[in-house]
Amino acid sequence: MKIRYDRETCIGMFQCVEEWDAFEKNVDAGKAELAGGEELEEGVFEREVPDGAELDAEFAARACPVDAIELYDDGEQII
Repeated sequence: MKIRYDRETCIGMFQCVEEWDAFEKNVDAGKAELAGGEELEEGVFEREVPDGAELDAEFAARACPVDAIELYDDGEQII
């Protein structure tokens, strides 16, 4: 499972931070950061979801009010 985060879309509500510790507050930028994320293109980051963290990753994706977070399983978008 992979999680993809579009930092440009983020509006800094930090709801993802409350749901999963892979997201961190960057108060100076007013945006969340995806720890350990690899930048695929400008402002878009992706990382593997560790075993046991799938539910937390799902809650983080669902909590985002602007859909800046997507979740993929076997290459198929599930959120």
